[in-house]
Amino acid sequence: MDLTGALGTADGRRSSAVYFGFEEFMVQADGGIGNVTSNTGLVEMAMAYSRSRILCAAARLGVADALGDEVRNVSYLAETCQADADALYRLLRALASIGVTEETSPEHFRLTSFGKPLRRDVPGSVWASVVFWADLLADSWSLLTDCVRTGKPAAQVRDPKIPSRWSQDPEADSIFRAVMGTAPAEDYAPIAEAWDFSRAKVVADLGGGGGSLILAVLRLNPYLRGMLVDLGPSVEAAKARFAKEDPSSRCELIVADLTQLVPAGADVYMIKHVLHGRRDAEAITILRNCRAVVPQDGRLLILEFILPPVVSHADPQLEGHLMSDLNMLAVTGGKERNERQWKALLEAAGFVLTGVHAVGGDNLMVRNVGIVEARPA
Repeated sequence: MDLTGALGTADGRRSSAVYFGFEEFMVQADGGIGNVTSNTGLVEMAMAYSRSRILCAAARLGVADALGDEVRNVSYLAETCQADADALYRLLRALASIGVTEETSPEHFRLTSFGKPLRRDVPGSVWASVVFWADLLADSWSLLTDCVRTGKPAAQVRDPKIPSRWSQDPEADSIFRAVMGTAPAEDYAPIAEAWDFSRAKVVADLGGGGGSLILAVLRLNPYLRGMLVDLGPSVEAAKARFAKEDPSSRCELIVADLTQLVPAGADVYMIKHVLHGRRDAEAITILRNCRAVVPQDGRLLILEFILPPVVSHADPQLEGHLMSDLNMLAVTGGKERNERQWKALLEAAGFVLTGVHAVGGDNLMVRNVGIVEARPA
């Protein structure tokens, strides 16, 4: 088909719509999108995936590891990354345009300080996070329209003949564990400071992943003992960390499936960013298992984003929580909730909501997290 003819104007001139390159969309004297639409903001949002995809490609190909601390030519990188040399050169130039790499001379690149965390072998590596968000979860987000149409997660609306990215990646589970709960314990200090643990003796962290939260609580409360409760692989992965960071063995590591039982033995139970991944019925099941073991004078602390009852205006911080809400819809079928919804779940499980506490600080790990406090009814 002749696109020039198909997209030509009435007087025979070729319409500018035939140019499908990003230049036509992005380059204008005013920095706008071009003649596709006057609403530049919406189209810029629509095109925002481009950075995510080039970062994902760089991470999957191992570009940062191949560069290391050296200046490398494209031929070397193509061989190391097992990629087409011309295509890789084009990717490297795009990475240079966003500050991840730098072209020091024609077809020679090095990694910038900004791009260094893409390496898998450096402290503070973000390789797992980039793959987790830009590949494994993006696969579910690609089905968001069907998720919204049906109210079901991507796993239930996906064509069964098309495997998910998660199922195809043998490292998927380890990537998940690397992303969740492995930040330094001090990053969770604002949570440990936001609630008074002075009357507690044993604090349990349910679904605590790598143990960052319970370690933060124990550090600020030296008289406490702790329990880290999670599935077997997560507990196994946390053992080395606790051997190093909890030399006095104040925290017991316990394997349990919270949908089946919650271990007894604590007077305060914390559960952070677990219930938002569950539908209401599943969340109530876990809460009832908590109700079975929380002492009458004990407390349950649910740490989650607390949505407002009404979203009346644009809000960059709230946007993140609402994106998390849609992420739960697409990936797990769960949801973020407002205070009224948390109150209803707690009452259905035999708890009384006793307060909602804000967590202070600007740390990204805890920003705008709320502590929903409950006691047995």
